[in-house]
Amino acid sequence: MHTTTVTILFDNYAGLPELQTLWGFAALIRTSTQTILFDTGSNGRVLLKNMRALGIDSSEIDTVFLSHSHWDHIGGLDSILELNSNVTLIVHEGFSKHLIHDLRGLCRRLIVVGNEPLEFAPDIYSTGMLAADPPEQALLLNVNDSLALIGGCSHPGIAQLVAQSQAFVNKPVRWAIGGFHLMYSDDAAIAAAITQLQAFGVSKVAATHCTGDAARIAFRAAYGAEFIEGGVGRVIELN
Repeated sequence: MHTTTVTILFDNYAGLPELQTLWGFAALIRTSTQTILFDTGSNGRVLLKNMRALGIDSSEIDTVFLSHSHWDHIGGLDSILELNSNVTLIVHEGFSKHLIHDLRGLCRRLIVVGNEPLEFAPDIYSTGMLAADPPEQALLLNVNDSLALIGGCSHPGIAQLVAQSQAFVNKPVRWAIGGFHLMYSDDAAIAAAITQLQAFGVSKVAATHCTGDAARIAFRAAYGAEFIEGGVGRVIELN
């Protein structure tokens, strides 16, 4: 049976010693049918350096999925498209209209997601654009009849993203991976987020990037062995 994997390529938390950390997030998702680059970090040179160290070639990438328009998630896009323009690029309507116009000529196919969730490949979805500052979409993978949610910063709230996902696909979200944007939250807000995720049935979390140290400590305490350390170079197996 093929195992879907999520490899963190760009993160401000350290992982493998030979990889460089900078503020931002990117991950490579390998399924049985797709290789998806989720976000591109803040710096293309560092993204490509980390990919080379992990033995990943840009030509492997079928799809580039951008969660939102902040610099630390789209900074490496030019570097990727320069090496591999034969990709499907997925953005949402919250991106600059000028950027969307320009991107149409820089990739093989551009998909602009609206407010509604979208299945853009078999068992692979966008949550649709959720309102926030800035608006954001997350990626959903259907793995063995449960869902894995990968978020960039989760600006709409990680619990809101999970709720939207389960309502659309009508399957439980088992994994929550990525930035949870709790770095400015107090203890009560962090505890509430953990309670909400557990109530939804989220059983494995990899909270990294903008989650914040205090929230990561709280998630680690709440989830124990089911807390997956993030950090650049981490490979998460979804099975």
